[in-house]
Amino acid sequence: MSSAPADAAPMDDPAGDDAAWMALALDEARAAAAAGEVPVGAVLVKDGVLLARGRNAPLALRDPTAHAEVAALRAAAQALDNYRLDGCTLYVTLEPCAMCAGAILHARLARVVYGAPDPRTGAAGSVVDLFADGRLNHQTRVDGDVLGSACGALLQQFFLVRRAEARAVAQPLRDDALRTPVARFDALPMPWPPQYTSELPALDGLRMAWLDTAPAASNVPAGPACVCLHGAGQWSHQVLPLVAALQAAGCARVLAPDLVGFGRSDKPKRDAWHAPQRHRDVLDQWLAHVGAAPVVLLACASMRALAEALVHALGPRCRALVLVAEQGGSGDDGDGNGDDEGARAAPFPDRGHEAALRAFGHAKTPRHVGADEARRAAQEAMGYLAT
Repeated sequence: MSSAPADAAPMDDPAGDDAAWMALALDEARAAAAAGEVPVGAVLVKDGVLLARGRNAPLALRDPTAHAEVAALRAAAQALDNYRLDGCTLYVTLEPCAMCAGAILHARLARVVYGAPDPRTGAAGSVVDLFADGRLNHQTRVDGDVLGSACGALLQQFFLVRRAEARAVAQPLRDDALRTPVARFDALPMPWPPQYTSELPALDGLRMAWLDTAPAASNVPAGPACVCLHGAGQWSHQVLPLVAALQAAGCARVLAPDLVGFGRSDKPKRDAWHAPQRHRDVLDQWLAHVGAAPVVLLACASMRALAEALVHALGPRCRALVLVAEQGGSGDDGDGNGDDEGARAAPFPDRGHEAALRAFGHAKTPRHVGADEARRAAQEAMGYLAT
């Protein structure tokens, strides 16, 4: 996808501010990730003025040439009414491939700046270096590793999610349970890759999913955490505003499980599976599995009974229970993560997947956690975590 800015005004600090321009390219990369594309973004600049933006879109456009660099080049050429882009600089979050390097050279760009190297297809030195070939009739200056860690982390996170979802599809499923197809969640990208386990004794072979704000590659040691327990009829997507509020308040690690029967976790077909003590035991064993102790448990009010049973089972491993009020309505209160019907329905494609909804007496009225309540609960939880 590409665009020329409506107002191509210079930045506050225009001259050579590579990090600032790369930050704009990262915004485009994040937009690509949200659309399900490999997260690569680009911006094109001349004399301190933003001419064009571009991001990966080969899947959406069904076009193998729809890379971020090509999109930005096309938009800039339209803006300047010239396919030659003399004196321009292209900022891109990933080292250009051979195709994009060729397009950059044909456009006569003065300079290209990239973020993360690409050891598999990079054509600016990682695999080949087209820009260093003096036989070509134009040379473009190349500078790399500008915000390289941030650009690389975005790509790494994207592919972690992809691999986790592939493993989830491949994992065997019990005959008396169902699993929501991964495609049901495609329109609801998560900021952290879902994690899974079937190893807990209380799961009896079923698979449980959860979100963890600590990067999977960081080998997080046992330590304190806040745990967000979704409400009846909900799943981890609905507590994202609460997770964000906890991070903003300074919590280093936040966990958000999908109870068995909800979200990305397996869904037993029998209502009887969902006895409160079964869910309590699963959560108790799961917290030990992920090395979270002590914890502050933040539970949506509709899960109060289960939350109180879990606190009793955890004993001194739980410092406090913070109940989070839910409100009715669509959930569109400005936080962008409201309990919209699409998100609520995603884990439950048909009645066979709804045993947990029936067992928990799920009300038909949509409920969600508002942004103000999320901030209040987060501040209270952080007070307990600090003691």
